[in-house]
Amino acid sequence: MMLELDEYIKLLAGLLSVVDPISAIPLFISLTEHRSSSERRYIACVCAISVCAVLLFALAGGKAMLDLFGISIPSFQIAGGIVILLMGISMLKAAHDRARNTPEERAESVDKESIAVVPMAIPLLSGPGAISTVIVYHNLNPSWTHDLLAGCVIATVAVAVLLCLLMAEKIANLLGKTGMNVITRVFGLIILSIAVEFITKGLVAIFPVLGQSA
Repeated sequence: MMLELDEYIKLLAGLLSVVDPISAIPLFISLTEHRSSSERRYIACVCAISVCAVLLFALAGGKAMLDLFGISIPSFQIAGGIVILLMGISMLKAAHDRARNTPEERAESVDKESIAVVPMAIPLLSGPGAISTVIVYHNLNPSWTHDLLAGCVIATVAVAVLLCLLMAEKIANLLGKTGMNVITRVFGLIILSIAVEFITKGLVAIFPVLGQSA
């Protein structure tokens, strides 16, 4: 049975919150400070395409990868939920999340010729949280229609990433540090709810008695 439309809206809201392109704006500005406008546009395009490619790969091959290592979906739901939970807590504090990228990775990227793929796309935007979200949602209803619509959601998120990076300076000037922190906290609250749902569903699948008692 196909998931209802509200499930796809939930996926869009959830994935957009986990990817959180707003939080990538300060790093993008700092890493491209001495680049020309054309170089910035190129980096933004490559980054958005990379995010889309990584998440589409997770959508198409995530289940096979889990099967390869003998990991059950409920176990992955719980593990992914914990990763997203930690991200959400960091976002509520408007603090840097080491699950996205570490200070050492950011320092190393300054010397790299291109920062579009690493660290911008991976692991900052399409990191463990985003990949976990895509794989879990794929397994809620593994059908080609579900994957097609999920792919459209991923493409929409990639477009949002592209727009945020192309307008990074304007957004930063408009919102300021406080405004971006507020948005990050709202996104953090959303993904905390997603994390709780993932963990709960995983626990119920492993321990059915929990679902009966509810």
